[in-house]
Amino acid sequence: MRVVYRAMAVAAGVVVLGVGATVVLLNRDDPAATAAAPRHSAAAPASPAPGGASAAGAVATPGLSPLSSPSASTMAGSDKVDPVLAAALADPRVPALPEGNRRLGRLPGKSDRTHGLIKDRRSGVALPRFAKAWRLASPAPFASRQLLAKAEDAPYRGMLVSCPVPIPEQKTLRDTAFLAARWTLNHHPADATISWTASQPIKAGKRKGWLLGYTVHYTIKGKDRVSAAALALVDVPEKKPALVFITMPDSEKKRWHDINKVMSSIKAL
Repeated sequence: MRVVYRAMAVAAGVVVLGVGATVVLLNRDDPAATAAAPRHSAAAPASPAPGGASAAGAVATPGLSPLSSPSASTMAGSDKVDPVLAAALADPRVPALPEGNRRLGRLPGKSDRTHGLIKDRRSGVALPRFAKAWRLASPAPFASRQLLAKAEDAPYRGMLVSCPVPIPEQKTLRDTAFLAARWTLNHHPADATISWTASQPIKAGKRKGWLLGYTVHYTIKGKDRVSAAALALVDVPEKKPALVFITMPDSEKKRWHDINKVMSSIKAL
């Protein structure tokens, strides 16, 4: 009888071990068990905050009618926005560029005479050299610079400069021009804001480019003031895009048409 009981006990142990092994194998191969494990996915990048609304008090001067601006996501055209561009889009001083294209309108005044071209070989562009009201100045930190005489009631003078674009390049000339326009606020009063008046592709000789026109709004001694400004960004082979930038305060409104002259005369070297 002992032999019989011992044989029964061994048989029962083998059955228990067999059931345990089956349970383990089922748990390892069960797809439902695998699916129950949590999966980590990258969060969708947050959309950058849009630029602020156009500055109040925009002038109704021909060629300076402000353009409405879309959301930042419309301008970026992608969920993946360069951090530098995202920072610019979130800057309340600079609204996002308007949708579509709008040509630079004719600005008031009469254009100054020109005396040939300034050939900025460092940047790879040529631009008009004005002969009368403007004077050549030391270019540093730019590659070329022309200045108007400083008006008594203006905090700064009109300026026309060229240089390789001083900000990070973006995927398109349009986005790079947007960043460059924000950078130009360094050359205006501290409270300056922008409203757009033009945004268009251009040709500079055989090279493509992008033009932005804008009004710069600021306050001087409690009075609202504006400057007319424009920049062109030109694609230059084997170099950073060339920037041509002009700004003129409202005290020089009679010369604002010089902006049209500059923007229509830029050539790639």
